[in-house]
Amino acid sequence: MKKTMSFAVVHFTVAFTVGYVMTGSVLVGGTMALIEPAINTFAFYAHEKVWTKMTHSHSDNKSSADFSTKNLVKSGPMEV
Repeated sequence: MKKTMSFAVVHFTVAFTVGYVMTGSVLVGGTMALIEPAINTFAFYAHEKVWTKMTHSHSDNKSSADFSTKNLVKSGPMEV
């Protein structure tokens, strides 16, 4: 959840800056900074939860390939 909140702060800042630079309005920048990132933050959090469940369910299935970063690091560099 800390990662999500950190991302939210960055996202709010970017949304405000884009809105303000494009319109010159603090009101529009502030509105964009509140609405768009708030919705996107929840979408990001939900995406992370679904992604985690998908990668864990694939690692339980021995017949499918597991593309998690953890297993790539363990396997070492690829040889050409």
